[in-house]
Parts: sequence; structure tokens; C-alpha cells
Amino acid sequence: MTGQDPRSGLTVTHRRYVPYSHAHYAGNLVDGAYALGLFGDVATEVCIRTDGDEGLFAGYADVRFLAPIRAGDVVEVTARVVRVGTRSRTLELSCAVVCRGRPDRGESA
Repeated sequence: MTGQDPRSGLTVTHRRYVPYSHAHYAGNLVDGAYALGLFGDVATEVCIRTDGDEGLFAGYADVRFLAPIRAGDVVEVTARVVRVGTRSRTLELSCAVVCRGRPDRGESA
């Protein structure tokens, strides 16, 4: 049978507020492991939706941190299935700040 696997292209997106309890560095910076943990969350949902169980992460092929994540931000984390193997899935993962906190304007800005 030819054709593309119907699981290929599935996209899962989560939005999360980054709490101040996760700030570990000056300027309310959050460590990169925070984004990696969120990748695990969207990847788990992909596995449940495509295969009926949580699956396991075997590894990351490439990780690049292009911009900081700060406490007070809202991030959007997305996983897209780009390849379906017999016993594996390849996901394209991204994390983007979609709303930035502005503590310079006030405590709740």
C-alpha cells in the first residue's frame, strides 16, 4: 500500500504561563530545561493520540535556544509528526514566547 501515514503531520500545541517559581537566574530567566520539559508534554500527547500510549523519548537530534524565556511569559509549545517509522516517530518541536510579561510597567503587567 502506498501513501502517507495518516499520523504524519499531526500537530499538537500547548500554551503555558511561565510562573515566577521557575525563574532561576537574574532578570527572571528560566533555564532551558523548562522548555525541554514542555516538549515532553506535547510529545506525550502526540504518542497518546497516534498510538494509544505515552511512548518514550529516545533523544533529541538538535536543540537550539534562540531567545530567552522569562518568568511571566506565555509560551506556545508545538510538536508536529514529520516521520512515522515502524517503532519510532520523528517530531519537530518548537517553543515560542507569544506574550511577554512587563514587570517594568507594574507588578501584574
